[in-house]
Amino acid sequence: MIGRSRRKRRGEVEELNVTAFMNLMVVLVPFLLITAVFSRLSILQLNLPGEATATTESEQVLNIEVIVRKDQLQIADRGTGLLKALPNGPEGMDVAGLTDFLQLIKQKYPDKTDATVLLEPDTSYDVVVQVMDAVRAVMLQEGGKWQQAELFPDISVGDAPDAAPLPKAIGAPAAPAARLAPARAGGVS
Repeated sequence: MIGRSRRKRRGEVEELNVTAFMNLMVVLVPFLLITAVFSRLSILQLNLPGEATATTESEQVLNIEVIVRKDQLQIADRGTGLLKALPNGPEGMDVAGLTDFLQLIKQKYPDKTDATVLLEPDTSYDVVVQVMDAVRAVMLQEGGKWQQAELFPDISVGDAPDAAPLPKAIGAPAAPAARLAPARAGGVS
């Protein structure tokens, strides 16, 4: 009789208790679904510096560089040098002044779509995003509606050169910013 009772116990299969696991899933799945709705990724295409390519010197092409320094923003042309320096104000970087000057450049060179943003090593992420947004696009009011206008959406990112003054190209005009400032006829302020 003892042998039979042992055989019955060995032959019986105990059920797996998954109640605790099911309770966890009932709470975890809706939580993950709710939080997934609020997370949104924005991907921005950047061109990172690669190998140096040789350019012909006969081409007079504007190569816009926005250099982010701790105390100012500098807009420069790689060929002619510094175009404009925008010192920081009490509220921080002069991003509005950067946008205004880039609008003037865009009016002069409407087909140009690329620019380079050069950053000092300790530049905060917030400043990087603000500068890149100012370089990419501007909000303009047309007919009572605000619309986004494209400035220079093809952005390359790199390290800023040393704080020494930017060199002027040989034979460059004395005031390179003067050639970019068209007469204002009710356009950009």
